[in-house]
Amino acid sequence: MKTSLAAALVALPTAALLCACADQPPPEPIRAVRTVEVRYGAMEQTNRYTGSVQARHEVDQAFRVGGKVVARPIDVGRRVREGDVLAVLDDTDFRHAEEAARQQLIAATTQARQAESDRQRLDALKADGSVSVAEDERARSNAETAKAAAEAEARKLELARNRLRYTTLRASQSGVVTAVRFEVGQVVAEGQPVVSIANQGEPEIVVDVPEDHLAAFQAARYTASLASAPERTFGVVLRELSPQAASQTRTYRARLRPASPRQLPLGATATLVVERKAAEAHLAAIPATAITQSHSQPAVWVVRRDGAEGVGKVDLLRVAVHGYRNDEVLISGLDAGELVVTAGVQKMAPDLTVALPRDATRETAAMTRPATTDRAQR
Repeated sequence: MKTSLAAALVALPTAALLCACADQPPPEPIRAVRTVEVRYGAMEQTNRYTGSVQARHEVDQAFRVGGKVVARPIDVGRRVREGDVLAVLDDTDFRHAEEAARQQLIAATTQARQAESDRQRLDALKADGSVSVAEDERARSNAETAKAAAEAEARKLELARNRLRYTTLRASQSGVVTAVRFEVGQVVAEGQPVVSIANQGEPEIVVDVPEDHLAAFQAARYTASLASAPERTFGVVLRELSPQAASQTRTYRARLRPASPRQLPLGATATLVVERKAAEAHLAAIPATAITQSHSQPAVWVVRRDGAEGVGKVDLLRVAVHGYRNDEVLISGLDAGELVVTAGVQKMAPDLTVALPRDATRETAAMTRPATTDRAQR
């Protein structure tokens, strides 16, 4: 009995020690982090804009007289040559006006001929004094007035013939019909645009540029591609940049032509790539997810190597932010080669031990890699 009690008393401290060991939590595993290496250098800034293919020369055709449309031999998409008939108005009233002007011209010409004949007779009688000077002057005045009236009626007849000719609308240039704004039977007003014709020989890519991109847009290299063939890029040249922003979009319209003659389908969607060397060589681009705050100032978590291979500790350092490039941030204030944490920055703490990724899988933020900004401007 005494032996059993002694054995029990010896076993109690051992059991307590074992329970205490069992209650201790296991050591926290070392966290693996994704990092990016800070590198400085010359960076290419790349912006993308979405636009459309338009004709440099597009003309809105209109009748020079008003009337009812009786014929429309063209449709959208049809190719026309200069002088082809686009539409015809009812010319009944214009024919009547031409006939009336012709008859008035005949009457005025007859009166002018009669007045000239009278003047010549009085001029022959003036030699023997049978005609007074006043009568002679009156005859001359009547002859000149009748002649002027006949010339005026001739001009009226010419105007009536022109208005009759204007009832047939003809193409002023060769191209493709891009818009038709009337139908047969519709009454159109004089000068109302009814047909648009675009010259396919000089296509352009039209995009809208935000105000903060103007400086970078003008001094850059341009390439473009179509949505139907995105893998086929071609060079373009800036031809025109609007000096004034659009009142609604507050963007500036840019027109670019192909560097070499090229046929482009009008209305097609085009992507314009604008590449420009950045002047700031003292900046580095890092992912935007790496940015956090320290006392309301931008900061990043930097991994310091801890001697052991593949292990480091994090430290919070302030940085200066100079700009944004889509999903990247331009910063300064770090040494080249520093490793910046790019994911899970909200879970970091000072001197936290982390596992470094292998160099082969490390992301690299190099200024030699273009920082791309995609824009969809129509």
